[in-house]
Amino acid sequence: MDSSDEGHLNLELEVGLKNGCIELPFEHQPETLAIQDAVKLLLQGLREDVNREGIKKTPFRVAKALREGTRGYKQKVKEFVQSALFPEAGLDEGVGQAGGVGGLVVVRDLDHYSYCESCLLPFHVRCHIGYVPSEQRVLGLSKFSRVADVFAKRLQEPQRLADDICSALQHWVKPSGVAVVLQCSHIRFPTLDVDSLSSSSHHGFVKLMVSSGSGVFEDESSDLWGEFLSLLKFKGVKTQALCRNGGSVREWCPSLKSSSKLSPEEDTEMVSAVVSILKSLGEDPSRKELIATPARFLKWMMNFQNANLEMKLNGFNCVKSKCEISESRLHCELNLPFWSMCEHHLLPFYGVVHIGYFCAEGYIPNSTATSLMKSIVHFYGFKLQVQERMTRQIAETLSPLVGGDVIVVAEAGHTCMISRGIEKFGSSTATIAVLGRFSNDGSARAAFLDKIHTATALKTDSSFPI
Repeated sequence: MDSSDEGHLNLELEVGLKNGCIELPFEHQPETLAIQDAVKLLLQGLREDVNREGIKKTPFRVAKALREGTRGYKQKVKEFVQSALFPEAGLDEGVGQAGGVGGLVVVRDLDHYSYCESCLLPFHVRCHIGYVPSEQRVLGLSKFSRVADVFAKRLQEPQRLADDICSALQHWVKPSGVAVVLQCSHIRFPTLDVDSLSSSSHHGFVKLMVSSGSGVFEDESSDLWGEFLSLLKFKGVKTQALCRNGGSVREWCPSLKSSSKLSPEEDTEMVSAVVSILKSLGEDPSRKELIATPARFLKWMMNFQNANLEMKLNGFNCVKSKCEISESRLHCELNLPFWSMCEHHLLPFYGVVHIGYFCAEGYIPNSTATSLMKSIVHFYGFKLQVQERMTRQIAETLSPLVGGDVIVVAEAGHTCMISRGIEKFGSSTATIAVLGRFSNDGSARAAFLDKIHTATALKTDSSFPI
């Protein structure tokens, strides 16, 4: 810390003391500093230079994202609910139910994210809540999302999250009953095997729909539950996928389907770093659900270490002279899948790469070209990256092999777009790199982009309904 930083900190401490309390700025809080130290150690374990430009501030960005993503530990439902209960007349007499007594109220499509307690990766939650008001009062509609967020912003698993939301609303609102349905979507884990990247499930999501009910919703076979689910079907929710009685819920995280044991070469200091992160977030690392979490998280992270992955060029060479350009035609390799890790936040991004190049017709077998493209995409994907750089690197590597004329388009979904303050669910990013003829030939670029348009489009979000 230099003298100006120290002076600034002292001033803030002085102001805090005058106000009768001491609250350090976020960047100087012990939890933030502990997470930063842990992340630096993890980066070193990934064989990264912690002083490299682009990664220098990653420890702070990760600390900020994790603490923002687990702020629910310091929030209380009472603070959101008690000031938002409003009197509303109900039908106490006559036929029917409505208003503040007996009328079903449903709030649908509340998008949230949470961090999976098994692997520390973010997962998407779409929340639907129904309740039956009582005592002639109703809860302000925005507070349902607030309450859901209190529990989503903790390390979670789907069923407990549903139960937490349901119990809190029942306790603080005191309605006749509460029903909660969650649609949860967890990314699948990648593999270093380039051949397995083309499997149909590679970019799929593990999806799970769970429910919880209290009061008049305790019986999920009741007519009232049926009405609630019918109102969800209006929005396209396939309620037949609802997981009842906890079936298949326990092992929904992909990390639980593989061994979480530490291999001999794994650094115990890295394990301790993850344990330190859990403590700094307000969790108990000895909780039975979290005991194996550090090992699972490290197994995920080590996929992206700065390793010398093999780029199999297979002797491919399509270099051509200028006189051959007029005889060349556009070749395309579309929807080549990739996994990568955002070096700014240490969160995964994933998607497909489309490649176009000009080459004399019949010059090479398509199988050779496909193998080459997969190898190059795989090589540049499995490391700490930014999408713009990855797209450029693929184009620059291919350029001399195909005679200089190459266009690369990468489409990706970034989990850092949902698991931080902006929470842009379902967003996607496209980047493009053009070299040679594609740089100044608009018709060539248009022809290639049209090929992508007619191919199978990448679905970058968690695509509900389940």
